[in-house]
Amino acid sequence: MLAITEPAYADEEPANAQGANTEQSGGGDGKGVYAAARIQYSGSVAKGGGTGNVTSTDVNWTPPPCWYAPYLGAKDFKKEMSKHIDSQLNTPGMSGTAGSALGETKRHYEDEFDIPGKPGYKDYNVENDGKGMFWAGVENPNEPDYLKRTSCTDLPFWVENGDAPPPQYEEAITPEILAALAYQHMELPDTKVTLAPETNTKVNLPTWAWLDKAVFDEVQATAALNVPGFNIQATTTAKPVSLKLEPGTEDAETYPASGECTINADDSIGEPYAKGKANQTPPCGIKYLRSSGDGTYKLQATITWEITWTGTGGAGDDLPNGTFGNDQDITVQEIQSVNR
Repeated sequence: MLAITEPAYADEEPANAQGANTEQSGGGDGKGVYAAARIQYSGSVAKGGGTGNVTSTDVNWTPPPCWYAPYLGAKDFKKEMSKHIDSQLNTPGMSGTAGSALGETKRHYEDEFDIPGKPGYKDYNVENDGKGMFWAGVENPNEPDYLKRTSCTDLPFWVENGDAPPPQYEEAITPEILAALAYQHMELPDTKVTLAPETNTKVNLPTWAWLDKAVFDEVQATAALNVPGFNIQATTTAKPVSLKLEPGTEDAETYPASGECTINADDSIGEPYAKGKANQTPPCGIKYLRSSGDGTYKLQATITWEITWTGTGGAGDDLPNGTFGNDQDITVQEIQSVNR
């Protein structure tokens, strides 16, 4: 029975960072029969089906490890499922409990045999072909925990067009699940902070840091599922809210003291340096107290993004904030004062 119900990987391969279009194919293999999820990703998403670069600030939040999604209409499902069951039944040594379970599964789809909580079907429900679809489990290929990834193991079940899946299938795909998947694939822009001085600064000289509005805008990623009788989508939006500066050494002071530079009214962060401000305290910046010697300090600039989503039917909510940052090499020279 496990051979029938074990979900297979969803084939996720966004083609590019803008307008990616992915169709997750379904069918049957040595693992079992699995869903043709046809999840399409668009917007700012990672290439090649991998996870994006955003990290959730909530260590307890994770994308869904698996879900149930539309698979095939009744006639196509009969072709795939019956072929798979017969192949398993004809496997040498298939007997005992496993053989009995396969026999029950065959009766479940062919002879209206009820499994607890799951009413049986007559001839794979082909009389209702075109009026709905069988749904099956899909693995999230980016979930590292094998047990979680393979936990959507219920037998494929029928859902009429326009109807919601039965409530016992809590992992049935929804706009909220699509929003979480869009979050997982979201690709945020690099955090290249403008500095003055740019890469070489002096001991005890404030270094100004800022991000212009033009390079500090919201990012969106969309996940959509479109199959006959079932069309849902969700768009996840990341809006930058703050910049965290970490000097790369304890011998430094940050402005403000927390190192957390909040967003301005015009959606920029910090304030550009201008001539005459050399002795002023920057609203966002760093002062190094010791030279970097023959090396450099790794200034880490991390943006916190506020994540929300909206989806089909007016659904929507907040998701945990995300972060993404990178390092910049800073050379600090042992000169106490300088004119600039």
